[in-house]
Amino acid sequence: MLITDDFLPVPVPESLSATYLVPTVGLPSVTARTAVRRLAGRLAEPVHGLATQMLDSPLMSVDVRPIGEFPELPPDLLTAFGASEAQLDRLAAASHLVVVQAEYRPGWPPAHEWAARAVAAAVAETVGGDVVDVFGLQFLDPAAALRSLPDERGRVRLVDWVLVPYSSDAEGLWFTTKGLRRFGLLELQTQGVPDHLTRAWGAVMTGAARRLLRDWTDGLAGDEVPAFVQLPVLATVTGHDIAVAYGNPEQHGATAPVLLRLELDPATDPDADSFLSLRPPAGHPGPAGRYYATACATLFSGIQPDVRYARAGDAMSRAVATARAGLGDIRARFRTGQLPPETQLVVKYGLSGDDGPEYVWAGVTAWDTPERVVGASASDANTDPTVRIGSAVVIEATDIVDWALLNPTGVIEGGWTQAVLDAGNPPPTP
Repeated sequence: MLITDDFLPVPVPESLSATYLVPTVGLPSVTARTAVRRLAGRLAEPVHGLATQMLDSPLMSVDVRPIGEFPELPPDLLTAFGASEAQLDRLAAASHLVVVQAEYRPGWPPAHEWAARAVAAAVAETVGGDVVDVFGLQFLDPAAALRSLPDERGRVRLVDWVLVPYSSDAEGLWFTTKGLRRFGLLELQTQGVPDHLTRAWGAVMTGAARRLLRDWTDGLAGDEVPAFVQLPVLATVTGHDIAVAYGNPEQHGATAPVLLRLELDPATDPDADSFLSLRPPAGHPGPAGRYYATACATLFSGIQPDVRYARAGDAMSRAVATARAGLGDIRARFRTGQLPPETQLVVKYGLSGDDGPEYVWAGVTAWDTPERVVGASASDANTDPTVRIGSAVVIEATDIVDWALLNPTGVIEGGWTQAVLDAGNPPPTP
């Protein structure tokens, strides 16, 4: 194996396993084979055939056990990963567990995961129960579990397999992935992320996971499983990586790529996990948090890292008027929690300058009164040295000229002035 400064050798496990549970009251009324046969025509190939074949091989086992024989699943962690009270109640009332386990070699496809999830979902659908993903500590309803499996073109949404939890410490937010070990790859982590980047950095981590997982499986494409796979020390993440990870491959993310440095952080405790850490490239000046904010600004449409100056003109005037007319409604939706999940509200506002107003974006963090918005700046201003990426800003509503709702793949609502600027035909200067 060639070792250079450009690549990081990452160890490959000898084999991988997956475990799924189906809680039942009493013994299940159907066998796994019968349940899987009922999915014929509904489950795309090769997954249906893969599940059928693995059921008849020593690579998969399906056992029915009294629930007391299986280690207790921690309710607090299940709740943290989205379990509802009804799901927890059904688990508490269960007398037995259908335990589906599968093993396979590292590489693509991840046959152990696809087949085990398919079999568990088939059983759960038949008995009217839930699927419990033991690795992710997640409840899945059978329909959601089946939707997460590859479609007829072999495509999956990585967000159905990899979670990005986070916690806070003295340095900021600590993000990790939870799901890459399904594929044999170490989990990713980033530390010191500014608080206002909660949604955005979660999406960046998911895009980075998609890019690195592709490099990882490419390195495992041979007939023999190698001891190590070499991953690039500088990982490139694009808007397209994020779009594909969220199941929107048609959105190619026409944004500049960002670079993240990959470092191996081995665990010092034998019971702890090792991580692949994502950090700014070597030599980046300033704190890491500023680089992460700039990376998010680069990757997400509607929060551009460069400064835009508005120009007079009918198209721009109409765009501003449209945005301002919707401020009352978007504020009400923001305050009552009616915005779509995984979205961020941003506003564009003017700063006074010698050459006229400078317009910059900020993520909204509070909007208690109609007249004033509290937010976090999404860019460095040229005219005001106190306005820097991530800095707290207080914005008068009369200064707002636009607003937008962003999800991990871009603008989903608003952004009227940005659309005028991005059209390539900005109104002429008077």
